[in-house]
Amino acid sequence: MLRYPPADHSAATGFGGNVLDRTSERRDDAEFMAAQRADVAGRILLFSGDRLVSDQDRARVFFSRPEADAMGADWDNAIYLGVDDAGPVFAGPVPLDDDGLWPTHNLRQLAIDNWLPPDILGAVAQGRSLLAWHERHGFCANCGAPTIVAQAGMRRDCLACGATHFPRTDPVVIMVAVDHERERCLLGRQFRFPPGVYSALAGFMEPGETIEAAVRREIWEEAGIMTSRVAYHASQPWPFPSSLMLGCFAEATSFKIEPRDLELEDVRWFDRADLKTMLDRTHPTFAAPPTIAIANLLLRAFSEHGLPALD
Repeated sequence: MLRYPPADHSAATGFGGNVLDRTSERRDDAEFMAAQRADVAGRILLFSGDRLVSDQDRARVFFSRPEADAMGADWDNAIYLGVDDAGPVFAGPVPLDDDGLWPTHNLRQLAIDNWLPPDILGAVAQGRSLLAWHERHGFCANCGAPTIVAQAGMRRDCLACGATHFPRTDPVVIMVAVDHERERCLLGRQFRFPPGVYSALAGFMEPGETIEAAVRREIWEEAGIMTSRVAYHASQPWPFPSSLMLGCFAEATSFKIEPRDLELEDVRWFDRADLKTMLDRTHPTFAAPPTIAIANLLLRAFSEHGLPALD
């Protein structure tokens, strides 16, 4: 079974601890997939819309085939996620009544509440992202004809024109610009943030753009700050619906804040010495994002170790 090395920063992020062996090389093996679906140890993650289903006591989120069948899930067409030490794992939608018999959970709050083990939370993100993709890609982008599920859920095929469609992941750069001389970092807040919360700047990468170029562009657009060297630190799957956050540090070469766009409510410099209380939520005025966010990981790294090597 796949395991993460101790130095994998990304595995420490919310939704980053997925240890499933995806067995991607065997998804076209009909005999293998039939055996996986027939395995009595098989379990499924069930979603009602974009919410994860659990039992009444929140003791578990995996369900057996008899349980899934009784709830109206389609086991034979469920998306195959991979296998762990206990057996194969699937994900699928389920039509639930509003009787409250099976509680459902918002994925962001689920990660914040921290009652699911990290490896299960990673599988939940994988399952939700794939199901969201299938919900939106029932028709061929090439000719408009209906598509069908292939590769146990990792592809959709168009029988009309022969086009094949694969799940997409949208890369997002999220970065902390650092003023090395003054031991401070650049943070901003969106209008929707809770009072006092400031986070790393972020934005989607554009076609034909490197990670480093996207980092510099986004910092320039959102704060008017120029940066030079950029260092990658960690990544995080973000299943809303299917992004990959690329966490970086950048060395600031200008320091006057002059935003080029109006995406943020405020941008300001924060002293490194203040970050610990912001992260611990003991600062009298400001706070950092919760621990599920990769921004928390970046700020904690800068707070504890300073600017990383950028060469």
